[in-house]
Amino acid sequence: MYLTQTLHRAAQQHPQRIAVCIGERSFTFDQFIERVARLAAALQSLGMKAGDRVAMLALNSDRYLEYQMGVPWGGGVLNPCNTRWSAPEVAYSLNDSGSAILLVDDMFVPMVDQLRREAGVLRRVVYCGDGPVPEGMEGYEQLLAKHGPVDDAVRRGDDLAGIFYTGGTTGFPKGVMLSHNNLCSSGLASRAAELATTGGIYLHAAPMFHLADMGLAMPHWFEGNTHVILPAFDPERMLDTIERHRVTHTLLVPTMVQMTVDHPAMKKPRDLSSLKLITYGASPMSEAVLDRAMAALPGVGFVQAYGMTELAPMATVNPAYFHTAEGRKQGKLRAAGRAGPCVEVRIVDANGQEVPRGTVGEVAVRGPNVMQGYWNQPAQTAQAVRNGWMHTGDGAYMDEDGFIFIADRLKDMIITGGENVYPAEVENALAQHPAVACCAVIGIPSPEWGEAVHASVVLKPGANAAAEELIAHCKQLIARYKCPRSVEFLEALPLSGTGKILKTKLRQPFWKNHASHIA
Repeated sequence: MYLTQTLHRAAQQHPQRIAVCIGERSFTFDQFIERVARLAAALQSLGMKAGDRVAMLALNSDRYLEYQMGVPWGGGVLNPCNTRWSAPEVAYSLNDSGSAILLVDDMFVPMVDQLRREAGVLRRVVYCGDGPVPEGMEGYEQLLAKHGPVDDAVRRGDDLAGIFYTGGTTGFPKGVMLSHNNLCSSGLASRAAELATTGGIYLHAAPMFHLADMGLAMPHWFEGNTHVILPAFDPERMLDTIERHRVTHTLLVPTMVQMTVDHPAMKKPRDLSSLKLITYGASPMSEAVLDRAMAALPGVGFVQAYGMTELAPMATVNPAYFHTAEGRKQGKLRAAGRAGPCVEVRIVDANGQEVPRGTVGEVAVRGPNVMQGYWNQPAQTAQAVRNGWMHTGDGAYMDEDGFIFIADRLKDMIITGGENVYPAEVENALAQHPAVACCAVIGIPSPEWGEAVHASVVLKPGANAAAEELIAHCKQLIARYKCPRSVEFLEALPLSGTGKILKTKLRQPFWKNHASHIA
């Protein structure tokens, strides 16, 4: 299997179908494939050889999709850079991966001088924006114009397809090595789980540097579907785009779902009847937010997909049926789903032994989607992948039907007075209060209990609630020892580039003067 195989199939079966659309610009599959092959030739002319890494630091665009296909077409390896990173973090990924070529758009041109200083490996910078080409950079469209298409290098199977750096929320990021087989097998499993359908139109609303978007786009490449692109997530623009382009499928993280259903633009009369499926993942979504979303978007199926970059990225799927009123009666709504096609999932103890059903342990996954390892980090690879099983670091239990229920990141678990508290459970209770827009729960130092449960809360516009009121609300829903002992009110929670809440930033002021702390 290989990434570009989907393009050859599309060229054979429907060359005049629209492949990519952003704003007023669109390309048929014939046109898109020629541009991909020209980009491959251009990158080769800049020095890209088989197995060389090529980085991109840019917002979503049609050129990002050309990069995702053009680099492997020319024999290279992808290194998509996190758009939320600082220049030193981007420079680290360039140096660590050995990426000598970098593509940037207008948003990141100002960072290039610093990257040149700090990333000694960087040799060529390609400007892929729409304005004048900055001095010292190669122009993307000019490069395509002066290079003819080259044949597909057909890197495939266990050949390295990309190095995808984890978020870097603690220490230096790790480069996850994924092969063509890893990415294609995950894409085929997603298609088998019906996360894409023939004739669909997929909206890239999540950031394209992240594997969640690339992974959920893969089944649509297999189907030869149309890809519509938002440069960056904006609730109103997304709704307008769905209506205009008759989008059928998209991927949203829970914070995006919440921002959309709570946005004033949602009250505007519009036709969203084309939208059939929203896949959500990357972090848990409270039932309160999910209920609001399903009420605001009747007729749209909601599917939870659980996974991680190291799994290319999908492990389990909770189908739309279990989100419906009939399906909810079976008690699976809060589940992350069951093992996807081609994947095995177990819940294990510290020794790697499977625990009894209903017991919280660590999620372990085995299958063709499991990463090759961490780039240049054999010790961390050996710790994460044992006997073919990827140990995710996520705490969960499995019910008798094989559904897994995520408790939380094991590293996020709070131990207070000898009791284990999983923040996701507390967050779900808090989110059911009518004044709470979003929240995050962490453990903070406590001389009495070791750790105390602490909540950071953002209230809805115009809403009021006291800390005591929220704590009393939680006591009606969960055990007293799980309830927050303190509450702080914030204007916004710190988020990563993929919309995940950065709990490390919330913990930092509480743990900075302690010899030991939660990572």
